[in-house]
Amino acid sequence: MHFHQDGYVSADPRIEDAAGYGIDRDEALPDVVDVLIVGSGPAGMVAAAQLAQYPDVNTRIIEKRDGRLVIGQADGIQARSVETFQAFGFAEEIMREGYHITEMCFWNPDPENPEHIIRTGRPKDDETGISEFPHLIVNQARVLDYFAQFARQSPGRIVPDYGIEFVDLAIEDPQTAADPQHPVTVTVRYTAGERSGQQRTIRAGYVIGSDGARSGVRSAIGRTMSGDQANHAWGVMDVLANTDFPDIRTKCAISSKHGNILHIPREGGHLFRMYVDLGEVPVDDARKVRQTSIEEIIAKANAIIAPYSLDVKNVAWHSVYEVGHRLTDAFDDTDESVPDSPCPRVFITGDACHTHSAKAGQGMNVSMQDGFNLAWKLGQVVSGRSSTELLRTYSAERQVTAKNLIDFDKEWSTLMATPQDQLPDKAYLEDFYVKTAEFPAGFMTEYTESMITSTTENQELATGFPVGKRFKSARVNRVCDAYPLHLGHEAKADGRWRIYVFADAATPAPTVPAAGAVAGGDDRASTNADLASTNALSGVPALGEWLESDPASPLVAYRRRGEDIDALVELSVIYQQPHTDFDFTDAPTAFRPHVGTFGLEYVEKIYAALPDEDIFDTRGISRDGAVVIVRPDQYVAGVFPLDAREEIGEFFAGVFLPET
Repeated sequence: MHFHQDGYVSADPRIEDAAGYGIDRDEALPDVVDVLIVGSGPAGMVAAAQLAQYPDVNTRIIEKRDGRLVIGQADGIQARSVETFQAFGFAEEIMREGYHITEMCFWNPDPENPEHIIRTGRPKDDETGISEFPHLIVNQARVLDYFAQFARQSPGRIVPDYGIEFVDLAIEDPQTAADPQHPVTVTVRYTAGERSGQQRTIRAGYVIGSDGARSGVRSAIGRTMSGDQANHAWGVMDVLANTDFPDIRTKCAISSKHGNILHIPREGGHLFRMYVDLGEVPVDDARKVRQTSIEEIIAKANAIIAPYSLDVKNVAWHSVYEVGHRLTDAFDDTDESVPDSPCPRVFITGDACHTHSAKAGQGMNVSMQDGFNLAWKLGQVVSGRSSTELLRTYSAERQVTAKNLIDFDKEWSTLMATPQDQLPDKAYLEDFYVKTAEFPAGFMTEYTESMITSTTENQELATGFPVGKRFKSARVNRVCDAYPLHLGHEAKADGRWRIYVFADAATPAPTVPAAGAVAGGDDRASTNADLASTNALSGVPALGEWLESDPASPLVAYRRRGEDIDALVELSVIYQQPHTDFDFTDAPTAFRPHVGTFGLEYVEKIYAALPDEDIFDTRGISRDGAVVIVRPDQYVAGVFPLDAREEIGEFFAGVFLPET
């Protein structure tokens, strides 16, 4: 962690100094806010946590419950989500707390006795090493607690306003609104406390609807869900039981003559969850299947797992649901089919815009990525860093992702409910699970070209960092202290972009700092476009000098007076040579910025390849070098040659607004 830049810190370094609206934060919901988040589920809490890193954005989150979530329905945490937790600083804690899925057992009817089941396969959960992070089972309530802690300890000091529910909203034309910066009028109602039952209105610049499948925000902006009607029912139960079933502490897909079960052990020992197949739902059922009792669910489970049995001692939670797959046509209030349509003001996330089964373990995971994707964009726009056009990319990116998820979940949930003798072959379900592992793990999301995602023209320079996909970390050696670490794990969810410079084969050597280079404080970079020293250099030295000094550099063009040079974009450099072949002082000064109150040189972003685990080999990086630009939400925005300074400048010119 990096925390002494403004002076010695002896207390918990995760608790950052309050700033902006985080200083003397109003306990009561104010009349005017920049961003109002409706709902404190996964998408809403991620959005709040990210926006808490933008303390000059007045963000509030309302929740109709009177306190934190106690029992969460979701529990599957895919590896992509754990990567996200790392950025928010709590991956290690939640990995200690969670149940780790290492393999999945498949059970099917015994050919010798079809009334009984036998184990037919046990593939590893991650056969190919798609992530260094595990697949976890953790109660949703605990996940929300961790995000709430991050939001509370960030400069914005965001905490949920409990006991307040959304009622309705209206959007004024900003051109004629009395308050053009806050044109959304939101009606809310108190559900707890002294004001319970009272309504009031507040004004907001933007609204995020994270209020579930029956979203009032979605209805208020006229969006409707469409898709398949539910036609198959499942009973789900979290229970404590004694059993002779040998895989009770292993994730299982169980198919028998009497139905199917998806079995998931829970964290903490003893507790496990079973999704129990209740069969097809008649069209005229009128939701009667929802009345299935817990005793009936347990009896059905016992029939399915014969010759084994469950002796249930305690039921922590149970429910009955019908599998349906529904999606809205857009995730905001703007009609993109209309020319010159206004930029969106209201957004929907998570179950408010896509619903599906729980079988692929995607609901909470995809919802969190919705919130992460949207929040940093709102942070940049409201803080004046980017144009409102950036907000159009949220629906464009996430609606496609949700559609792909629903298509996958339809196939997986159908297979889960199909008897083995009706599948193409006996191993079909197991083979499908292994073959498609990368999708449910969260790594098949791939954003297409936009103002924040470049073309794939230079992809061959870094084949292991596909443009539009998440930045897949790899290990490197930190030069200043010879500490091996994962490069991607050093990127905090602080709203900053990252530029990773992978050096060419030249051994780093000391260079003369550029004339007018920014060393810290309020000094502005030289505006001299004809830097003779830059022209005399090549490779990493030339790029470093351009990044540090040129008016077109993203570190110079968009830096506000008084900010550290890496306030918007964090630089890292990775050399091909072992760390013993050079000193960190040999790296260009751009990679050793002076930061904080005292202008201290920060030297921990200079890395070397590990001899036995060379990142250039593992991620297919050209030995001629490459520049990899990564968005604040950890997705690769572009790959460029080392000498593509003009192209890099042009890319960031489409992202940020110039300082005037």
